Parts: sequence; C-alpha cells; structure tokens
Amino acid sequence: MPSADSSAESSAMPFPEAAPALARSLGLGGAVFIGLGSMIGAGIFAALAPAAQAAGAGLLVGLVIAAIVAFCNATSSAQLAAAYPTSGGTYVYGREQLGEWWGFLAGWSFVVGKTASCAAMALTFAAYAVPAAWGKPAAIAAVIVLVAVNYRGVTRTAMLIRILVVIVLAVLVVVVAAGTSVARLGIDPFADLTGRGWYGVLQSAGLLFFAFAGYARIATMGEEVQNPARTIPRAIVIALSLTVMIYATIAVVLLGSLGSAALGVSMAPLGAVVQASGWSWAGPLVTVGAAAACLGALLGLIAGVGRTTLAMAREGDLPRRLAAVHPRFGVPHRAEVTLAVMVCLIILIADVRGAIGFSSFGVLLYYLVANLAALSQGAHQRRYPRIIPVLGVVGCIALVVTLPLTAVATGVGILALGVAYRAIRLRRERSMHLRA
Repeated sequence: MPSADSSAESSAMPFPEAAPALARSLGLGGAVFIGLGSMIGAGIFAALAPAAQAAGAGLLVGLVIAAIVAFCNATSSAQLAAAYPTSGGTYVYGREQLGEWWGFLAGWSFVVGKTASCAAMALTFAAYAVPAAWGKPAAIAAVIVLVAVNYRGVTRTAMLIRILVVIVLAVLVVVVAAGTSVARLGIDPFADLTGRGWYGVLQSAGLLFFAFAGYARIATMGEEVQNPARTIPRAIVIALSLTVMIYATIAVVLLGSLGSAALGVSMAPLGAVVQASGWSWAGPLVTVGAAAACLGALLGLIAGVGRTTLAMAREGDLPRRLAAVHPRFGVPHRAEVTLAVMVCLIILIADVRGAIGFSSFGVLLYYLVANLAALSQGAHQRRYPRIIPVLGVVGCIALVVTLPLTAVATGVGILALGVAYRAIRLRRERSMHLRA
C-alpha cells in the first residue's frame, strides 16, 4: 500500500483496448517523481501500527523486505507491459502467458484486495478524525459519501494527487520534528530487531506492503519515458529507496517516542506522537492531513475497483449485470454500489489490521501471477535478469503465508468462491453451447 493510492493497479485493470501512442517526454527525474507520488500517502498512516504489533522494532527489517518484493513485482510488470502494450495489467498478462484461469485469479485477487483496501482507508480516516466510539459509523459514512461523489463521475485529478502528496509530506515533517522533541526518545528504536522471530518480521513485511501501493505505476510508463529499458528499472529503485528512507525515518521516530508496544496498539500513532510531544497546536494538522490523505486514497480506490469490476463483468468473469454503465454520469454504478455494500460489511466485521492483511493477501496474489507470467516469457521478451521474477514469486508466497491467519483463511475462502462462480458459469455456457 501503497500510499494507499491505487493509481497503478486501478489504471492497469480496465477492459483491454489498444493503447494510443504517447510522447516519450519523461526522463529519470520525472519517472521518479511519479513513483513517489504514487507511493507516499495514506498507507503510512495505516500500516505501521499493525506491523509493530507483529514484529516490534523488527518492522524496520520488514520494511526493507517489503520494498525488495515490491521492486521485483514492479520490474516483472514492466517487462510484461513491454510485451503487451495494452491496458489490462496482470489480468491480461496472466491470460496471455499462463491461461484464462490465471488471468481470472489475478483479476479476482485484485478486486478482493482493493475492496479490503477501501475498508482499511475508511477505518484509518475514522481513527484520526473521530473518537474511537464513532469509528465504524464514520468509516461507513465516508464510504457512502465518496461512492455518491464518484457516482456523479467525480474522481481524483493529477493536481489533487500532487496536493495530497504535499499535505502528507508536510504532516510527516511535523511528526518527525515533534517526535524528536519527546522526552521518551531515549528508547532505542533498533533494540530487539528480530526478537519476535522471522515469522513476525515477514508478517510485518506483508502488512507494510500495503504502504507501497501504487509502486507499479512506474512500470506502466513504458511509452512515456525516454530509453525505458534503462530508465524504468532505475526509476523503480530510486523511488522505492526514497520511499523506504522516508517511511523508515517515520518508523524510527515512532518507535523511539512511543515504543514498539504502544505503537502496536495505537489507532492513530502519528497523532499520538504529536500529543506526547506537547505540540497540541499540531494535532489538528495531523488530523486534517491524515483525513485528507485517506479520503483521497479511498476515492481513487473506489473508482479503480469499480472499473476493474466492470471489465471483469464484460468478460463474464463476474455477473454481467455489474457491467452496466450509468447513461448520464458514465460510471459503472451497479459495480460501485455493490462495492460500497461489500466495503461496509468488511468495516463492520474487521479492524484496520484485519483489513490491511486481507488487502495484502489479494494484492500479493495478483503480483504472484505477474511474476509467474514474467518467468514464463521467452528469452526474446526478457529485459531483466530471470532471478528477479524468481525472487518475486518466492517473496509473494513468503509474505502471503505469514500474514495474519484470519486474513489468509478469509482470503482463501473468498478466492474459492470466485473460482466456484467461474467454474459454474463455464459449465453452464458449455452446456448451452452443446444444446444449441
């Protein structure tokens, strides 16, 4: 999670269509900035506390592991995008390289994971914006309001994304400054990095993966950057490295000012640091910044998941009724209303940690398919060393199996429902074809 911004994934999934030629106007600096804009955002407000609960100070190691897996995933996606210069992302790559069932697995995992991301963003917004007792009602209200806004065809613009990134960075600067003034900063944030075992560290990596959502945006820019074979992998490394440094700085400050135990149970850890510092004037700034970042991410997620659902419904991989487009507003209204209902159900039954775990389960499976598809490409299509998708496959599997047990069990169950639906549909279509 990313930020929890989903611009990469959401733009990667719509119904396949020919991609128009684009001007190669982006150099390395421009590609890096776009990558930073896609990653730095609301995810940092949500993911650190669950990661600390899993690994304590070991979340710092988990952060690096999550970034390495993200690099492998993004590089594999870039290689596949060069071979299939159409929209559709891993939904297309899986179908073309591995078969239709693999494409369905990628698409269904994406929808499931990003639906949970919506719930995580809504719950995080509520944690910063309202008292704990009002958390779930406020989260549900945010979902309903933003679905209504998106229903009328209003979504995020590039300018809004830039504004949100600036707001988030300003909040993070304030948090770092406040945290360094806390008397309890004498706590060693690096103590006991692996004291909870490598299982906890890997679980924290899977949860922190949520904070990198959007990293694959760079991989989709093959037609827009100069010398993409050289520029894209360098931009991915630089953007991920800068994001890791920013997130690690925040994590060290939080660990040093709150301690891993308090960080692990905090609903709004960045706000807690400001309160502990005595900088009461900065409290509203953190609240407004966190709320704006989460709502912006949620609006983008709603639009992205709705359009992904539309694409899969057109293919018949989801009920075709969900492919309806509103005649006036031009949005997949049935898909988005269905999404709102599902997100609200997740909010009612899960907390932030559960929603993030569920989200990471779906998105990691999505990129597992991407890495397998890249691994299956022939030598003439391979742009990067074969070890990269191999590490991506191993990393995705390792992070998935060490996620919280409830997230894994729920994810497997939902995945099985999707597989069963598609199998029944295919059997019915085959039967009707034979009768005809």
